[in-house]
Amino acid sequence: QCLLSGSWRSDTGCRMVVSILSKDGSFSGSYLPGPAASNPKILSSPLKGSQQDAALVPQPTFSFTVHWKFQDSETARMTAFLGQCYVGTNGEETLHALWLMREAAESPDEDWKATR
Repeated sequence: QCLLSGSWRSDTGCRMVVSILSKDGSFSGSYLPGPAASNPKILSSPLKGSQQDAALVPQPTFSFTVHWKFQDSETARMTAFLGQCYVGTNGEETLHALWLMREAAESPDEDWKATR
């Protein structure tokens, strides 16, 4: 059974801590990018999400958003993650996820470059 509560580290050194996992599958926590992040001014940032009921699905899907916090409050970014938790034959849990990051655009003309 795969539960998201706890601490996770990505291949690039990003760290996610899920501190609260509710009975309804909702969760919250914090996210901190690893050394591969291009901006050293990123602070530990809050995350909120939801996981499928692990009692019904042993390898549940999940989604969460990160509202990035920066030393300069001028920067506005959010990232949405969507993925699934897998349990290997050795019982080890791994997360596989895709993400989209959105920066605030100055105008509709700048919209094309605001999503990665």
